Amino acid sequence: MRIIGGKFGRRRFNPPANNWPTRPTTDYAKEALYNILQNRIDFEETKMLDLFGGTGNHCYEFVSRGSTDVTYVDSFGKCIAFVRKTAKELDVENNLTVLKSDVFRFIKSADEQYDFIFADPPYHLKTLNQLPDLILDNGLLATDGILVIEHDQQNSFEEHKRFVDVRKYGGCIFSFFE
Repeated sequence: MRIIGGKFGRRRFNPPANNWPTRPTTDYAKEALYNILQNRIDFEETKMLDLFGGTGNHCYEFVSRGSTDVTYVDSFGKCIAFVRKTAKELDVENNLTVLKSDVFRFIKSADEQYDFIFADPPYHLKTLNQLPDLILDNGLLATDGILVIEHDQQNSFEEHKRFVDVRKYGGCIFSFFE
């Protein structure tokens, strides 16, 4: 895993992911996603939320590019510990809020809005198709905000009323909502 751009660009991380319930976004797909985002958002002004944050891959990318308000949510203790350790190593603990929580409970109880939300749930999650509505109906996405859900070909969101774009990179698919 590596950070693609920004002040920590090209820095590599090796999470001790033996038996972890994670599937980090490939560098190829992540680089393509951030090339798109580079032209759509101002990272320094963006309040970011990473749901099912896993290794924290996307959080580091946002902080590296200048975001000072990043929130990470996951329920797996070893991932949480790794993200906290990495944030300390990068000296970005003041920019990254790490929350240990069930993502669905967090969505229902959150009282903040985010300019960019990235969700990378387990591809086999039975309620994955409900995720856009849960996030959008609970008001987590700010006006003019962007929601990106990473998924595989088993799910399609192209009929969703707030769907705007899809990008496919091998078995990784990013669906965009506004």
